Amino acid sequence: MVLSRFWLVIFISSIVFVVVSLFSANTYTIDYVLNGKKDDPILISEKMPEQLPLFIKDSIKNAPDQTMIVNRDTLNADTTYVFKNKTVKIYSGVQKSDGLLPTCKSTLLDLVLPLMAYLAFFCGLMELLIISGASGKLAKALSPVFVKVFPSIPKNHPSISYMTLNFAANFLGLDSAATPFGLKAMESLQEINPEKDKASDAQIMFMCLHASGLTLIATSIIGYRAAANAANPADVMLPCIITSFIGTIAAFLIVGIKQKINFKSASLVLVLITLIAAIIGLLMYVNQLDLVGKNYFTSNLSALILIAIIAFTLIFSFWNEKKFTAASTTVFDAFVVGANNGVKTGVTIFPYVLGMLVAISLFRNSGLFEIISNGIAFIFSNMGVSKEITDALPVALLRPFSSAGSRGFLIDSMNTFGPDSLTARLSSIFQCSAESTFYVIAVYFGSVNIKNTRYALGTMLLVDVICVITAIFVASWFF
Repeated sequence: MVLSRFWLVIFISSIVFVVVSLFSANTYTIDYVLNGKKDDPILISEKMPEQLPLFIKDSIKNAPDQTMIVNRDTLNADTTYVFKNKTVKIYSGVQKSDGLLPTCKSTLLDLVLPLMAYLAFFCGLMELLIISGASGKLAKALSPVFVKVFPSIPKNHPSISYMTLNFAANFLGLDSAATPFGLKAMESLQEINPEKDKASDAQIMFMCLHASGLTLIATSIIGYRAAANAANPADVMLPCIITSFIGTIAAFLIVGIKQKINFKSASLVLVLITLIAAIIGLLMYVNQLDLVGKNYFTSNLSALILIAIIAFTLIFSFWNEKKFTAASTTVFDAFVVGANNGVKTGVTIFPYVLGMLVAISLFRNSGLFEIISNGIAFIFSNMGVSKEITDALPVALLRPFSSAGSRGFLIDSMNTFGPDSLTARLSSIFQCSAESTFYVIAVYFGSVNIKNTRYALGTMLLVDVICVITAIFVASWFF
C-alpha cells in the first residue's frame, strides 16, 4: 500500500509539474519527457531568424551546417542555435534520463532481458544445488544462526541456503549473481508465508538486510575511479565497507526490534564478531599491498569466488549424479529446468520494474527532482555543511531511485571536481553503501506478487538516510 501510494505521488506530481511548466511558459515543449533520450539537448525556444541578435543570425547563416553553439564560457550555459525549416530552434542543457517511451524500450532490452539471462543461468545452478543436496547441507550448517535472525523459518529450510548465497554475492560485489539467488530466496520464503499477498517477517528482514548493501569488494566503484585516473582508485574501499556495515547493522536492529528478535543470542554475537574479524583481517591484508597489488586483488577476488561457486556446483552435482538419476533426470536436464524457471521469473517481474522505472524517468525529466535536490542542498549549505558535501548529495538522493542515474552523477562529479576531491570520494561512498531501494522493492516483491510490503519500504529508506549520514562523517574523517 505504501509503495503504491508513493508510486502514484511520483507519477501524478510529475505530470502536474510538467503541465504547469508548459502553460506557465517555463517550458517550451514537453515532448522530451515522452520521447527524449538521455543527454539529448533540450529545446527551450523557437524563433524566426529576424528575432535573433544580428551577430547570432549572421553566424548561423555563415556556418556550414547552419548551426551555432554558444558555450558556457560566454553565457554560462551551452546554447545551440539550429536553423531548420525557416525557423531557429534553440537548445540548452541536456536531458537527465530517457523519456517515458524510450524508458519502456530500454527497460525491456537493456535491463530485463539481460536480467533474464542471469536468472536463467544462476537458477539453473540453483536447481543443481537443490537436487545434489548441496543446498540442504548448507542450510543445515547455518540453521543455528538463521533461526535466530529469522525465527519464523523452519530449521534447515531451503531458503537459508539461498539467502546465504545472496548475501555472499552482495558481499563480494557480484550483482549478477546476487539477484537470482535473492529471487530464489523470496520464492522459497513465499512458500511458508501464510498471507500470500502480504510480506512476511522473514521476507522483510531478508529484504532490509539485502538492501543495506554490505559490500566488501567495491569492484565497480574502483573501476570508475581508475577510469577517471584517481591517484589511488581503491582508497574509498575502507570507507565503503564501514558505511555499508553500519547500514547493515542499523537494518538488522531496526527490523529486529520491530520483530522482537533476541539480540543476546550467543550464536548471533559469535557470527557478528567473526564477520568483524574477517573484515578487519582482509582490510589489514589489502592495506599492506601497493597500488598495483590492490587493484589486482580487488579485480580478481570476486571473479575467482564466483568461478569457484560454479565449479563446486558442477563437480558436486557430478559426484552425486545418482541423486539426479533417482529424480528421473540428468545434470544437464535439471539445469535446463532451473533455467526455464529463471526465465519465467524474469517475465513475472518485468511489469513491476517497468512501472517503477517509468515513474522515476518522469520524475527526473519533469524537473521536480532537481528542484527538490537543490532545495535540500540549499538547506544543508545554510546549516554550515561544506559545498564539497552538498555537491555530492544528488548521488545520495537519486541512489534509492536509480542506480544508473546516481552512477551518472558519480561520474559527472569525478569529471567536474576531480576523482580525488572530497565530492567525488563521497559520491563513491554514497553509490557503494546502499541499494536502489525502489527497484529492489519492485523486483523482489513483484517476483512473488506481494502487494502489501508493510514496513519494508519505510525501513529501507530510513537505512538509506543512516548510510548517507554515516558516509558524510566517514568521508570527512578519512579525507
